[in-house]
Amino acid sequence: MNEPRHSIKYKSNNNVVYSCKYHVIWCPKYRRSVLINSVDQRLKEIIKEVAKEKSSELIELEVMPDHVHLLIEVDPQYGIHRVIKTMKGRSSRYLREEFPWLKSRLPTLWTNSYFVSTVGGAPLAVIKQYIENQKDI
Repeated sequence: MNEPRHSIKYKSNNNVVYSCKYHVIWCPKYRRSVLINSVDQRLKEIIKEVAKEKSSELIELEVMPDHVHLLIEVDPQYGIHRVIKTMKGRSSRYLREEFPWLKSRLPTLWTNSYFVSTVGGAPLAVIKQYIENQKDI
């Protein structure tokens, strides 16, 4: 008996039909637990704003005190690196302006690095569940 197949939903722009989903993690400088006291909520707003501007679909987002997890679909012609660079740059600028105590704790908000993995090996539901479960740890 044939098992049902999961259907992949593809997006398209004028030139490419794609399904490019990424699991991304990045941390504040020195892995400091500074994403607290309303900083986390404001960070989510900024990330959502950038994703919308860059025609990316934010599938899942969790902000922990010392790191950010997101599952995002990005147009391959734009590139994941450009989306993340914009998210980190804008959020660092805005958050340090809006929450001056961050400036005294950190020379810059984010480390220069981040983790990114394409999503394909594990079913999306498993990864979404993993990200959701992070908030209880």
